[in-house]
Amino acid sequence: MSTLAQTIRNIAKTFDRFTSKGGGIKMRPYQLEPAEAIINSIINKSGLTFVIIISRQAGKDELLVNLIAYLMNLFAHREVGIVVANPTYKPQTLNFIVRLENRLKANLLTQSFWKKRSDYMRMIGKAVTSLLSGDKDANVVGAVASLLLVINEAQDITPAKYDKDFAPMVASTNATRIIVGTQWTTNTLLAREEDAARTAEKVDGIQRVFLYTSEDVRKVNEPYGTFVDGEVRKLGRQHPLVKTQYFCERIDAIAGMFNARRLALMQGDQPEQSGPIPGHIYCFLIDVAGQDEGVLELAGMSNPGRDKTTLDIVDVDLSFLDVLQAPTYRAVQRMEWQGQNHVDIFGALVSLADNWNPLYIVIDATGAGEGLWGMLTRQYPNRTIPFKFTAQSKSELGYGFIAIIESGRFHDCTQTDAERVREQYENCQSEILIGPTKTMRWGVKDGTRGAGGLLIHDDYITADALTAALDKLEWYVPAENAIIQQPDVIEEMNNAY
Repeated sequence: MSTLAQTIRNIAKTFDRFTSKGGGIKMRPYQLEPAEAIINSIINKSGLTFVIIISRQAGKDELLVNLIAYLMNLFAHREVGIVVANPTYKPQTLNFIVRLENRLKANLLTQSFWKKRSDYMRMIGKAVTSLLSGDKDANVVGAVASLLLVINEAQDITPAKYDKDFAPMVASTNATRIIVGTQWTTNTLLAREEDAARTAEKVDGIQRVFLYTSEDVRKVNEPYGTFVDGEVRKLGRQHPLVKTQYFCERIDAIAGMFNARRLALMQGDQPEQSGPIPGHIYCFLIDVAGQDEGVLELAGMSNPGRDKTTLDIVDVDLSFLDVLQAPTYRAVQRMEWQGQNHVDIFGALVSLADNWNPLYIVIDATGAGEGLWGMLTRQYPNRTIPFKFTAQSKSELGYGFIAIIESGRFHDCTQTDAERVREQYENCQSEILIGPTKTMRWGVKDGTRGAGGLLIHDDYITADALTAALDKLEWYVPAENAIIQQPDVIEEMNNAY
């Protein structure tokens, strides 16, 4: 055997050598460990299902594309199929295809042999990899995973889609399966398969679950650990995205949004303010309810139990801006209007704005709120910020508000209707949906009643949550003007001589 052939054979012998010697990429220990277990299952035709859970942006896809390239090269002489599913075709599957092609082009053993069979198929010899979408409406019937099935970002693919369309693809050979992702809620495909794999481990002692948190990653990647520390400071350790994406902890799909610990973090740390304090920065946060139809004299349409237009006056504290990289917000006054004409409410808001001089007015400009927003933006064009509620924007608002609370930056210092405000918070539920957008529905469920039988709304919570809109602004501590004296060039020249 020639020296070149021997070198190629040596490089192709193990996954570690294939990636490092052939592709110039050194796999980390937490990437090599599951890869070796998967390769052994494939070679020995064990048909095992592996679950790989890795902290976000720690090299999960890098592991997968290199492993697929290795397997295609190793089995190029056989007619075998690998299927990879991502939650969406655009952008996730397309991004995965680009990653895979980059590795195939860069590796010495594959760069001259791989080819494109179709938009979603890549080949080396007779080995074919099909890259498909796991969207619930995607048509994927007909693909065969005779060598390996990979379900990537499995937390965002529904269990029903996997069971119906993807699991049968391995039937003819009982091929090895990999369920990969980042933790999310307890009702996801990833969570279900992790539980099943752990049960199987107890039976035969073969490791099937490989879980690596940010603590494992930072041991070999110090900058990654520094980044995660920053995210914890910004969002809080108990924020849903921090818990799941960096510490690999599941969260409940449906749960109370404001538990006792979060309510404790929101406790006021100053007295309520009856009026503005000189030198303080104030903002108005307004959740708008529709005008009561009874007031508009539409017979039979009055609803005295409807929610209210509510105003939060928040004191924006910039004293720790250099440390927290964001303001601290204190709700110092709450006001409400139920069933009143928006023209009357506008007049009251103008009077309050003349007194408190808010730097910004954030207002719900959705539906019935558009009229009141229009009046305010004409009166205060440079200060009024509209917020349009959609499923996605409300989800983002909820996550942002949780981040403010978890980082200790929201305090409710008001005494106005304190019991009703607390009742709203205690009855606010969140539901996190399966899917790549991580949409969170939140609010007090329609029809919820308190101890006295009255309906509970979430108007105060919504107004409080608009602090998350303020949090997206650029805040800075104003500096005093300084006059810098320019040197006298002529005088300096004279002194030089």
